Amino acid sequence: MAASKHLLIVYHSQTGNTERMAEAVFAGARSEEVSGVEVRKLVCWNAGPEELLWADGLVLGTPENFGYMSGGMKDFLDRTFYPVEGKLQPLPYAMIVSAGNDGTQAPAAIRRIANGYPFKEVQEPVIAVGELTAAHLSACRDLGLSMALGVEMGLF
Repeated sequence: MAASKHLLIVYHSQTGNTERMAEAVFAGARSEEVSGVEVRKLVCWNAGPEELLWADGLVLGTPENFGYMSGGMKDFLDRTFYPVEGKLQPLPYAMIVSAGNDGTQAPAAIRRIANGYPFKEVQEPVIAVGELTAAHLSACRDLGLSMALGVEMGLF
């Protein structure tokens, strides 16, 4: 079956932790249970308005830097906001965060910006505080699978 829906994963990583989390989301989204969703995983510098307009669902991945999203993620959101303004239907999204602190401020910052897009948060974020564990990566795979299935079935 040809993919008729699209899931976009956009992430920024400095230490490699968020990249590993994004890889796990990607793996979950490409599980054999999903047949009608094309999945793209892009570093934030390589994603732009065209990719957002292509997407039926979105996963944003960022490290928490100084209690905020990464500069790379902020740049992606800054670069894409005006070019897609008025062109997007509410876009279902979820977040993954690699955090050295408590991990609450990066999602809060993204939520404030996401309200203007319009993005619609459909899952609680996966927040990996401290060292990245197998449980964090499993939660990321589950998030990827549920996002892809939700997009495929039109649940969002």
